[in-house]
Amino acid sequence: MALELSYKHNFEFCLADSIGNSGLASAKFEKLMECATESINKLADKSYSDTQSLFGLVRTCEDLETLETIAEQYCEFFDHVIVLGTGGSSLGGQALTALAPIPRPKEVAARPTLHFMANIDPDSFERLFQKIEAERTGFLVISKSGSTAETMAQFIYCMDVFRKHLGQDKFANHFTSITEPGHRPLREMSETHGITVIDHHPAIGGRYSALSATGMLPAMIAGLDGEALRSGAASLVDSITNSGSARDVAPAVGAVLAVGLAQYNGITASVLMPYLDRLEIFGKWYRQLWAESLGKDGKGTTPIDALGTVDQHSQLQLYLDGPKDKFFTLIISEMIQKGGLLPKDLINLPELAYLAGRSVGDLMAAEQQATIETLVAHNCPTRVLEIRHLDEYTLGALMMHFMLETIIAADLMDVNPFNQPAVEEGKVLVRKMMNERNVT
Repeated sequence: MALELSYKHNFEFCLADSIGNSGLASAKFEKLMECATESINKLADKSYSDTQSLFGLVRTCEDLETLETIAEQYCEFFDHVIVLGTGGSSLGGQALTALAPIPRPKEVAARPTLHFMANIDPDSFERLFQKIEAERTGFLVISKSGSTAETMAQFIYCMDVFRKHLGQDKFANHFTSITEPGHRPLREMSETHGITVIDHHPAIGGRYSALSATGMLPAMIAGLDGEALRSGAASLVDSITNSGSARDVAPAVGAVLAVGLAQYNGITASVLMPYLDRLEIFGKWYRQLWAESLGKDGKGTTPIDALGTVDQHSQLQLYLDGPKDKFFTLIISEMIQKGGLLPKDLINLPELAYLAGRSVGDLMAAEQQATIETLVAHNCPTRVLEIRHLDEYTLGALMMHFMLETIIAADLMDVNPFNQPAVEEGKVLVRKMMNERNVT
């Protein structure tokens, strides 16, 4: 049984029946759909143990009360909140907080500005510290393992700077850490200095953790509705558990398209192109999720994040006239008559007459449709996710859609979507180099 979702999933223009040989042939599509049905049945009957904690997480709100208390304290005492973390410890929170409400109503006017420091460029920290007051600045330190080199370096550096400004007895009140239970350097250092520690769910990997404390606490500080985010995600989990056919499950169809186009058509890149500025970081979140989960054993496809209409002026030429090796996903929404009007009296040039009396949203709507039609005309496999409006429920649904699509694609490719063995090699080498370097 197909469930009503907060978005429409149109994949007609990925199939050979619509766009010719560059699309996935019907017989191959149906064969992979049978495999995807096996995948969703395994998810539904709990054969995938790694996903059950994720499914359970989005179906509960028990932990949100504690997070809300911390969020309220941060809003009361701080004007700036600096989030230390990298990869999945940062991108999920960034993707969520991009939806933060405009600070006009009184109830959100006092919310602090969030700064996500995902890199370790010393210049970035120096510039940031010049813009903030230590007394009105708080920190969230996020590392699942509790030993991420970049995050630990950030943490130690910021602790040192702030204890000098605030004093040994006060600086700890400006920090909260999120890490797994057990013997973890971040946990032990935090507890030594009296810093509050929140448990990172041990069974949920960093790139799948956006709807846990790692993403939800920044989101709630920013004024988002945590229950709505999780409810939207749960709607996608329900589509898995309440359906016996992959055809009724949008993420399963998406996985089949991505895997089938790669396996049979040589489509080795996947472009995600939302037409909403608030989903720009979502594209970067997706890029890590897809790349780190599937790029193993010589398998996987390369994710590319783009933004409409911006990348119509930078990448679309390549998409249309370059190698036919890309699968396109556009996220669009209803834009007609939205935004400010372009008054006729300011438009007295014939070549701009098409703008007169139109809204900015009218132009965006035309841009969305024109890109879709142009990609299809060039026989580029193109699917469209159309949302009614972007709110917490819809964003939670989109996040879970792409998490499930990634997990199902991994099953079809026969790779583990939850590890990252090649990345670990680089981490070991970094520690070796640091140990060998002389300290002056």
